[in-house]
Amino acid sequence: MSDPTLDLAQQIIGRPSVTPEDGGCCDLFAERLQALGFSIEFINRNGVTNLWARRGTTKPLFVFAGHTDVVPTGPLEKWTSPPFAPEIRNGMLYGRGTADMKSSLAAMLTASEAFVAANPNHPGSLAFLLTSDEEGDANDGTIAVVEALKARGERLDFCVIGEPTSVDTLGDMIKNGRRGSLSGVLTVKGIQCHIAYPEKGRNPIHEAAPALAELAATEWDQGNEYFPPTTWQISNIHGGTGATNVVPGHVEIKFNFRFSTASTPEGLQQRLGAILEKHKLDYEIKWTLGAKPFLTGRGPLADAATTAIREICTIDTELSTTGGTSDGRFIAEICEQLLEIGPVNATSHKIDECVEVAALPKLSAIYCRILEQTLTA
Repeated sequence: MSDPTLDLAQQIIGRPSVTPEDGGCCDLFAERLQALGFSIEFINRNGVTNLWARRGTTKPLFVFAGHTDVVPTGPLEKWTSPPFAPEIRNGMLYGRGTADMKSSLAAMLTASEAFVAANPNHPGSLAFLLTSDEEGDANDGTIAVVEALKARGERLDFCVIGEPTSVDTLGDMIKNGRRGSLSGVLTVKGIQCHIAYPEKGRNPIHEAAPALAELAATEWDQGNEYFPPTTWQISNIHGGTGATNVVPGHVEIKFNFRFSTASTPEGLQQRLGAILEKHKLDYEIKWTLGAKPFLTGRGPLADAATTAIREICTIDTELSTTGGTSDGRFIAEICEQLLEIGPVNATSHKIDECVEVAALPKLSAIYCRILEQTLTA
């Protein structure tokens, strides 16, 4: 007997949707959600497909969020089977997007179908926020929907994003927050000259080195219960003309803070600037705030998720804030309680990406149980 989540996952994995393409995935979801009584709204922008579907008008509002786009396949000849022709081998479902994150999307839809069938007059509202611009620039995807909802004064009470969060087995880890990302391009200015006459110039690399050492040794914060301490890392350094007999006129240093809720972007900028001033550097700096940190502590959603995973998978899950950024950084602006829950992450973005077939109905059951606890309890 086939499993509805597996069947749906295979359908959408079979639709090529390399970012920012959607491949018709949102149309498929819109059709099935409309049959459940969802109102359908496409908030597309600059060629990006964004679906906002809602069932109900009252509080609380529970949202399933995710992305239909996938990363490029890489060399096709390296795949054991074609990346957009899903195939089951040895209990694993293979194809681009199986882990990140089409299996989660399939589980969200089948969970919603099961929930609505059992609770046709459920309290509150249930919604889907899907985009085809998460793996790319993320300038016209979830952020566009959040801007539209914010303009209408709409706020979400609960949100589950289907990012692959598990480590070794389904449910062993979920994300209850993510670190912020603050990048900078620091240009330290010197005076170019012949290297045989250094007294006629000023070497910006030499001048910057003590400040960089202090920045690297600085404790920015101690983190907190959920976040590790904030880190500062240099990613690139470029200085010089390429010649060995010229003192460079400037050096460019690219760096990044991965920061916790124990720090603010403004505070980090101020402290870094103070260190540069202390070392009397002649410099310019350009900042880019890639993401603010967000965190969902213990509460109704986290309790519902841990209970559901314990019931379905018979394990205790770990709440974690490790990893990179996600679209949660946008949704958190209008949602107090947000979690990322999905399958094992081991093969995301890799050749022969895959998930365990047996995990698909379990993931759907976890999502459905969370709905029951947050909307009908």
